[in-house]
Parts: sequence; C-alpha cells; structure tokens
Amino acid sequence: MIQKNKLLTLEPFNSYYLKSIWKDGFSSKDSEWAKWNAPYFDDYTPYSTFSNFKHSSIAEYLLSDSCKCICVEKRAIGMVSKNWIDKSTRWLEIGIVIYNSNFWHGGIGTQALKMWINEIFTCYPELEHIGLTTWSENKRMMHLAEKIGLKKEAQIRKVRYFQGEYYDSVKYGVLRDEWHMQYKN
Repeated sequence: MIQKNKLLTLEPFNSYYLKSIWKDGFSSKDSEWAKWNAPYFDDYTPYSTFSNFKHSSIAEYLLSDSCKCICVEKRAIGMVSKNWIDKSTRWLEIGIVIYNSNFWHGGIGTQALKMWINEIFTCYPELEHIGLTTWSENKRMMHLAEKIGLKKEAQIRKVRYFQGEYYDSVKYGVLRDEWHMQYKN
C-alpha cells in the first residue's frame, strides 16, 4: 500500500507514461486489475512488447482527450477516463483504473477521482451530471463511489454474466450542485 500523501497529478498521456502503463497493466497475461474492470467483456489483451502496445487501440484511447494519466510523484500508475453516453443530451460517464495493485488501498483512487470530477465540472460548465458504472462484484469501486459522494442511481439485476454467475450492473452519479455543496473550496 502506498501512502496517500504522495504528490498525485492527472496528466495527459505521453510515450513515457504509456510505457509504465504497459509494464504495470498490459505486459502480463494475468493482470489483477483486469479481473475487476468489466471482465465479463473478455476484452483484455496482453502485449509482449511495448512496440505492439503503443500501436494498439488501447494506447490510442489512452492518448486521446478522453483519458488522463494518474501519476504519483511523476510515476504513471493508472488512468481516469470520460466517455459520452450521449453528448447531445449531456450524458457523460467516468472511470478509473489503477493498474499496479501496490497502489490500491492507499487513498490514491479517492483523490484521483475527486480531482477528475472537479476537472470535468470545470471544463464542462453546461454539464449537470456525471455518472459511473461498475458491477456488483467490484466492491472496491462501489465503496469508492459512495465514499466520495456519488449516489447509487440504479442497480440492474443479473445482467453481467461471468464465469457461470450473474452479477448486477450498478450505476452511480452526482449532480453538479451536490458535488459543489460537498466539496466547497
């Protein structure tokens, strides 16, 4: 576990950060993070070389405006993302992945997600709601969402089938005014 008082920043991805993310998150066949990040989609791909990874669609996504790199003391350890469910109706969802499990349980995810929500509400003044979707087996993500003040808005039962069992899809969200009331500067 890494201490949460370390300097944490959200940075645009670059080749240097991509290489760290490849090492921690995409160079092994059995990455721990992939067991929790929607494994029912069965879309995790390990890359044997950084060259293969940097030409992949995941690297392209990380380098896009939809993502920022989570850095602890300038070391890339994860990512936050934003995706429009429907831009015309201003429906946006966020996500977070910390690829190296040594950085789990230290408050980094909490701090990073708060920073990300603040940044999104600042960059999109017309946005009234930010959502986050996970699955019922990912207890840490559900705890994180509730810990920072997101409200459970929906639980769609038994729609995620994985390894012979059904799980729920769980949706969280926060309104701009709720967020600002909770985290006044």
